[in-house]
Amino acid sequence: MRVIITAATTGEWMPAFVALPEVYRGISQRLKVSFAQTGVGMLASSFALTRLVLTEKPDLVIQAGIAGSFLADWPSASVLAVSDEYLGDTGVFENNEWKDLFDLQLEKKSYPPFEKRKLPNPWLGTYNVLGLPTVKAITVNEISTQKERIKVLQKKYQPVLESMEGAALHYVCRSLQVPFLQVRAVSNRVGERDKSKWQMTAAVHELNQFLLQYVDALYQIA
Repeated sequence: MRVIITAATTGEWMPAFVALPEVYRGISQRLKVSFAQTGVGMLASSFALTRLVLTEKPDLVIQAGIAGSFLADWPSASVLAVSDEYLGDTGVFENNEWKDLFDLQLEKKSYPPFEKRKLPNPWLGTYNVLGLPTVKAITVNEISTQKERIKVLQKKYQPVLESMEGAALHYVCRSLQVPFLQVRAVSNRVGERDKSKWQMTAAVHELNQFLLQYVDALYQIA
């Protein structure tokens, strides 16, 4: 089984890369794990992920990263799996209302790879082998900072997490029919720009602890 662990930045998976047992780096015939940096944002990630899938032909793509949370229910460093992704800033804000591609009828709500305006993970039941809590997420090009904008997004999509790359993973892998898993560790509340209140170190630590445990679990079933 060929698995690629990706992230926007190398720092998000580097601890797992360093600690990963040698047996998973190509020696094992059952499981081979490699790592890739895809860059920040949907454009860079879409290109990198498409190239990886077409050239490496993985059996599973894992996107790991930190994320902001809309809810206080999930404390910093909580590790969650994303079930559904939404495009959070592709559209227009007019008359005090946010209209996305589907509201504007620029795209059909269930035209592949979309399904009722979202990008769900149909392989989540198979590959969420450690039973992480599953949540909805949105992907944005501009990090949400304005309170009113945040309220609009929460009302329209009911997201728990916000990232800048998640939808790229879901879009590419759904389009090319490649199993995938998106896992994120909460580093901050959405809208909080005082980084002294962020918990990035703890989030990255918990994320990488999960990755190591996940690879071990995957090896047992590969």
